[in-house]
Amino acid sequence: MDHPPILHDADDRERMPEGAARGRQGPAGGCVFLVGAGPGDPELLTLKALRAIRRADAVLYDHLVSDEILALAPRAAVRIYVGKEAGRHAMPQARINELLVQFAGAGQCVVRLKGGDPFVFGRGGEELEELAARGIAFQVVPGVTAACGASGYAGIPLTHRDHAQSVVFVTGHLCDGSVNLDWPALARPHQTVVIYMGLAGLAEICAQLVAHGLPVSTPAAAIERGTTPRQRVVIGDLGTLTRLVEEARLRPPALIVVGEVVKLRSRLAWYGEAEQPAKGARATRAA
Repeated sequence: MDHPPILHDADDRERMPEGAARGRQGPAGGCVFLVGAGPGDPELLTLKALRAIRRADAVLYDHLVSDEILALAPRAAVRIYVGKEAGRHAMPQARINELLVQFAGAGQCVVRLKGGDPFVFGRGGEELEELAARGIAFQVVPGVTAACGASGYAGIPLTHRDHAQSVVFVTGHLCDGSVNLDWPALARPHQTVVIYMGLAGLAEICAQLVAHGLPVSTPAAAIERGTTPRQRVVIGDLGTLTRLVEEARLRPPALIVVGEVVKLRSRLAWYGEAEQPAKGARATRAA
């Protein structure tokens, strides 16, 4: 399923609507827009995100921001890749902060473009703390977070009155490289757990959830490149998911979803090909 194009006419910088650019002005009138680009599908951009991108003088963008979204910026805008991948960072965080200050301090409109939502495992708060300390004006444009976007395109509701009354977002890759999480809290019944950056530690995650009380038969899913034409979904349970993910050769970026809501995918899947059983798994790729 290909995504139709969205408003790619970025020849002229678009003015933000009246009232959309509130806040302190920087020392030279510059401002940083911290923009969530969503989980992949460019049509999941908000209107406010689109307007900010189309008026940018400089765009600092992360690894998961697509070429289609970057093309929305004015042709004259400076584009700087500052992405982070597992074990490989294009630029230290301190240097990213300095560039934001440098461009905005010179009076420019800077868009800091992040995949998903900038305040959900996106270091957005860290960057804004630096801007605030340096007297740089900023605004936040929330985005569709990867958990909501990927699960929605996979046909897995995050909450459901019959299955899950709460949802927890957690990162499976801590700054020290461990997966030492609050396992008792994550292993509670009647909730959905969404794990970002958990593919490398999947075996440990599944084992710890079982060790702390979840049945080994608890449904679990892995969603690779959710909302994009390359989306793949593997369905299993805590006892089988690690093996099934290895057999399918899933790679980051991927989300792990654990909980009874995963069972609903068999009826609610809508994006991509119909499910086909394979070696005990159900894995699909978007058309």
